[in-house]
Order: sequence, then structure tokens, then C-alpha cells
Amino acid sequence: MYLVKTPFWLRALYPGCTWRMPSEKKVIYLSFDDGPHPQATPFVLEQLKKYNAKASFFCIGKNVLSYANIYEEIINEGHAVGNHTYDHLNGWKTETSSYIENIANARNLITSNLFRPPYGRISRSQLRKITADKSLPQQIIMWDVLSGDFDLTLSPEDCTKNVIKNTTAGSIVVFHDSAKAFERLKVALPAMLAHFSSLGYTFNAIVSAS
Repeated sequence: MYLVKTPFWLRALYPGCTWRMPSEKKVIYLSFDDGPHPQATPFVLEQLKKYNAKASFFCIGKNVLSYANIYEEIINEGHAVGNHTYDHLNGWKTETSSYIENIANARNLITSNLFRPPYGRISRSQLRKITADKSLPQQIIMWDVLSGDFDLTLSPEDCTKNVIKNTTAGSIVVFHDSAKAFERLKVALPAMLAHFSSLGYTFNAIVSAS
């Protein structure tokens, strides 16, 4: 089970994390988790380029190692990158020291002060450890809208409806540049870009503070 629109009570449980980027301007913050991927990521980059859109890619360390050329392409096209652990670990199921070590291993490949916990699952102990270690990424980026593109039971059309219905100015929206999500991503992402662009929205990357 997952929530498409992040409720206030969940954001309140983790006040130190960034859930959206409040803005009076028509700006949306697209983000993509789990890449780089040899099929999905180039597709995403092509779609973003069509709309002069910038986005944030939360990368898995082992995928960066496997597809370093695609990772470099993300950076060269002006997008932001973030740490998504080395092995896509679930923080709720991982001992804190192992979780921190995994983030550190990914940090050796991903130069960024942005971090997003896989599945959005991270313990308070893990958050404290990250905050205490200034060599680790300090900006914990969650989301406002979860597209559901990873959901194999969801149609591409319903995935599109998820993002168009729930996204507003300042929303951080999550897609996945992965094999599992690609059937829904390849329909929903172009439709979302076209829809919000026609309404005067722009798409920005999340800026990493030093």
C-alpha cells in the first residue's frame, strides 16, 4: 500500500526532511529514483530535453558503477543527482550502522548533498546518524506526489491521473527510471510534461546546498 499524495501527518513525523518546495511560481520538481537504467534513463532525458525541463535523479550506487556513462550524461545535461544508497536498502529492515555504511559507499560514486531513502523508509536513529556525519549528504529529500509507476497493477493511464490530479506548484514528484516502472513511466511522464507545460509550469531540479 502507498499514498499518492503525502498527508500532513506523515510530513509531521519527519520535520527535518524536505517534502515539497513551497513556491508562489508555477514550478514543479520532478525526481527519478533507482537509476541509471540503460533504457529508462535515456528516455527520461529525451523527454525532459523536449520541454527544457530539469529534474533530480536519486541514483543507486551499484547502478552508477554499471552505467557510468549514463550517470555522466545526467550531470552533463544540467540535472541534479542524489544518493539513494548503494544497494537500494530498506531502512526499516536494515541495522543502522549497515545502512550508514551503504550510503557512504554510494557517496564514493555520487557527489551530492541530497539523499532520498529507498521506499521513503528510514528510522529516526538513521536520520540522527546521517545528521551527525557531515561527510554524508545532509538534505533528506522525500516527496509530495508518488506517481505509482512502480505498481504493476496500475495502468499507465491511472498513473498519469495520479500525477496530474495531485501535483501543484512546489510539488516534489517521484517517478522511477527503472525496468519495473518503464511501462507506466513512458506514458505518464510525457503526458505530465505536456499538460503542465501547457499551463505555464516549468520544471526545476532540487538545488543541493553545500
